[in-house]
Formats: sequence, C-alpha cells, structure tokens
Amino acid sequence: MKSFIIPIDFSRESIAGLDMAVLFSQKKEINIQMVYVITSITDYHPSSISDEHKFAEERFKKLISEYEPKLGKNSKLRYIIKKGKVYREIVSQVNSYKDAMVSASTHGASGFEELFVGSNALKIMSATSNPVLTVRKSPVPDKIQKVLLPIKLHPDTRQKVPTAVEIARLFEAEVHVLGISTTKNRRDLERLESYSKQTMGFLESRDVKVVHHMVTGDSLPTLTLNYAEAIDTDLIIMMSSAIDKWNVFFGSYAQQMLNRSKLPLLSIKPRPKQLPTGFNTFGPEL
Repeated sequence: MKSFIIPIDFSRESIAGLDMAVLFSQKKEINIQMVYVITSITDYHPSSISDEHKFAEERFKKLISEYEPKLGKNSKLRYIIKKGKVYREIVSQVNSYKDAMVSASTHGASGFEELFVGSNALKIMSATSNPVLTVRKSPVPDKIQKVLLPIKLHPDTRQKVPTAVEIARLFEAEVHVLGISTTKNRRDLERLESYSKQTMGFLESRDVKVVHHMVTGDSLPTLTLNYAEAIDTDLIIMMSSAIDKWNVFFGSYAQQMLNRSKLPLLSIKPRPKQLPTGFNTFGPEL
C-alpha cells in the first residue's frame, strides 16, 4: 500500500476514492496518483482531444490545490491523463507499480461508471493482482476503528489476514473475525472454527485487538452485511477469489458484496504465500 491509483471523472461521487486515499496518507507516506481517461473516439478531431486534455488538467490543478493541505506523512498527490478504454488504462496503471492499489468510487459518470457498475468492477479485480478498494458513498469514514474480516469455508479465505494486520496496526483498529457459513454440517463448522481461531491467533500475536463471532444462514453476503451494520464497521476486507476474468458470473459473493455494500470494501486477490510463522494462507487447513 505504497501507491494509490484513483480513477477520476471529476464527478462528486468519484472523489470518494481520493478521500479514502487521503485517509491513509494521514497514517503513512504514500504516493497518490489520480487518473483521468479520455474515452471519446476523436482521432479525427485533434482539437477535441486537446480541449478535453486541457479541461482535465484544470480540474486536476484545482483538486491538488484543495487536497494537498489534507495530506500527511509527506505523501504526494499527482495526476496522469490517459487515452483509451477506462478499464484497460486503470489496470495498466496499477499494474505498473509493485505495491499499489486501486481506490475508487463505485458510482460516477461517463466511462467511470461503466467500469465500476456490475460485472465490469469484477473484471478489474480479476485483471490485477493488486488490491482494489471500492467506496459506494460519500463522505467516507473519517477514521477506521473497526475492520470486518469475513472467514468462509474456502482455503484462500485467510489470505486477507496480513492486510488486515497492516491496516489494523496503521489505524489502531479493532478487527472482527466473522465466521460465515450457509451449512450447519458439524465437520464444516469445525473447519470454519479452525480457520477463525488460526486467524485470531495470528492477529493477536501482532498486538491487534480481536473480536470473534460465527453466524450461519442462507446468504453469505447478507450475513456479512448484517453484521457489518450491527457493529458499525468502517471497512470490510474480502477475497475476490471467485472471479474469472473470462467468465464473470452474476451472483458470486464478491459481486453481491460490491453491488450491495454501502461500506468501503477492500478486495484481495489470492496468491500462494507462506508466512514465516507457519501461517499458511493458501491450501488446506493446518
């Protein structure tokens, strides 16, 4: 989380992604790069491209003037103007950094909304291994006090735990480990409890305050969001492991969370990783 890539279309809604980045800048030094993409097919009208480029530059200068005083920890705020498909250009930009994440509103105008509404939001998650932070409403939280960590019956569900540690320690936040399941099978619940306890042990060993709870029901997104609302959480961290960029299907946990959550969502792409403490974040339970 050294660099934040912010898709901007200059609508009030799209600024929410920038607001979230500024929140992080007050806790650690980061590089914030706002991105505007010229999407119009105006190759035969160079003057139109020039006018749009000038418009974007003027708006960016105003945003920098407004937001630079809000930054902390020597963080930097820059911008870049690109041309092409919004989805491709944002993915290209975040993938050009080693430790970057996308921070974006799920609502906006023009090409921006096309990117982050419906299945297109899942496509960007599938196309980058970097985290994607999405925000649905403004204003964003002014601090992160509670982080919700849903734990499911999937081997890669624990891969988000190191990120949760980093954020919790950064904001001195409390992490709620929520075991969620649509089955009441005893063996499945025992495995879920094992995942949850391992997660709690990892968090507690790093001096993170932890709360644990388990719930079962018919819908994993409903279980997650009901609990998030009950505790008034500030951020939900989830895995985007069910995403296939060639076959994004409606109804997945990630898509339902994206479409339904009014809270900030941080989506983590799974990858094989073995931590030195023996906490295996990929594969069967230990």
